Amino acid sequence: MFTKRYFLILTAFLLSAVALAQAPKFVEAHFLYSKFYSPTDGPYVETYLSVTGSSVNYMLLDNGKFQGKVAVSIVFTQDSNVVSFDKYEILSPEIVDTSNVEINFLDQQRFSLPNGTYTLAIQINDVNSDYKPEPAEQIIELDFPKDKLSVSGIQLVESYTETAQENVLSKSGYDLVPYVYNYLPAMAKSLSFYSEIYNADKVVGADGQYLINYYLESYETGKKLNKFTSFKREHAKNVNILFANFNITELPTGNYRLIVEARSRSNEVIASNKLFFQRNNPDYDANYLEYAGVTPNNSFVDRITSIDTLRQYIDYIIPIATNMELNFITYQIDKGDADLEAMQRFFFNFWLDRDDLNPEYAWKQYLSSVDLVNEQFGAPGKKGTRGYKTDMGRVYLKYGPPNTITDRPFDASTSGMSIGTDPGDIGDAGTVPYQIWHYYTIESLNLRNCKFVFANIHIALNDYKLIHSNVPGEIYNANWQAELHWRFQHGATMPDQDRYGGKSGEYYNNPR
Repeated sequence: MFTKRYFLILTAFLLSAVALAQAPKFVEAHFLYSKFYSPTDGPYVETYLSVTGSSVNYMLLDNGKFQGKVAVSIVFTQDSNVVSFDKYEILSPEIVDTSNVEINFLDQQRFSLPNGTYTLAIQINDVNSDYKPEPAEQIIELDFPKDKLSVSGIQLVESYTETAQENVLSKSGYDLVPYVYNYLPAMAKSLSFYSEIYNADKVVGADGQYLINYYLESYETGKKLNKFTSFKREHAKNVNILFANFNITELPTGNYRLIVEARSRSNEVIASNKLFFQRNNPDYDANYLEYAGVTPNNSFVDRITSIDTLRQYIDYIIPIATNMELNFITYQIDKGDADLEAMQRFFFNFWLDRDDLNPEYAWKQYLSSVDLVNEQFGAPGKKGTRGYKTDMGRVYLKYGPPNTITDRPFDASTSGMSIGTDPGDIGDAGTVPYQIWHYYTIESLNLRNCKFVFANIHIALNDYKLIHSNVPGEIYNANWQAELHWRFQHGATMPDQDRYGGKSGEYYNNPR
């Protein structure tokens, strides 16, 4: 089961991150990985795991102290064949008092793999618990050509010291303690990271000069944040390193990407890599209009003179707005403090951020999608809820149309159900109507095989709620199948584990 983190776009198994979670009996852990290349040994994947000590059961030792034990399994498969794996146990420090455990224990591993596409499966369970969670999976692509310039993965760093003796944390003369989260809380004042650039000497010439740019951009708009931009001039080597940081005290709450790119002397991008992260900074109050420096004079927005019409248009864009934009909408527009000119300026800059060449075209394309979701996903049974305000409408507007939809509207029969029946064994008997949306890829997230499960819990016309997704930033519920069943909805206890069996599991695992 994954941790639900209700911040911005709830983080689950993210862009290379996963939180394997806890009710009291479940291990809470966070997992990240980075991809690197060794000139002598070839590509390798480095994994980072942080286990929350308070989520582990502790056993009494002969010496009167207590110790926890976590079993970890990491398996890489390719075309259903196991290519590399490791199974091991992590022991917590011995402690005297288990009533207030504040320790986390960290694990780092390296797996050498040839270039190719792999499925990484990780399973974490408490040795002192009977609960055995399902493994979490992520697709990993390794592509480090020997004759082309490439950029490694980006490793977030919590702290570092100079290497005294080579160990698994060592890179380029430093021992780097990884930061195993893609979430930076209010207390975080800096963002430190490490990356490597390979084969620059073969592309720009031995000891030739090139530029390493690194910066932050908005996740939603792809707009570079000029305040968080820097560069480093380098002499080309077989391996160049970038070890840098940003002061993020004035980085507003929001979703971002950290970009590292290599540029030629003519300023052309040769190679790049990126890392998604979230920032929570409630004490920094950024004014959107300070960032929106362009006025809408003589633009398509200048022709929208009805404040009610503009207010409706702005409401339409909520599903794709950044956190800063949402704050402006909530605290300025919804409260009625913004006048027509301020709203026009906001709306114009919103679309300028998304298409600086033709913002009007971007708006019209989006408006046509809004019209479509209002027609298809509106829920008239819920006080006339329009489609863009529903979960299905929001997902459609944010990610586009799914490649496939599995629609099960007629499985709401209770026939075949009996007390004690295992929902994993009864197919779809007794389920509420549900749909499974499958995206082959979501380009903005650089993710493949993305799925959303919607359930019509109350059997109301078109009233489908999102109950589970494997996409970072969306609700993850390992026990989503139980929520489909009538007994669960009427207060009965369902097995607290993810079966992924029965018809719904089959449809989820093999979308049609």
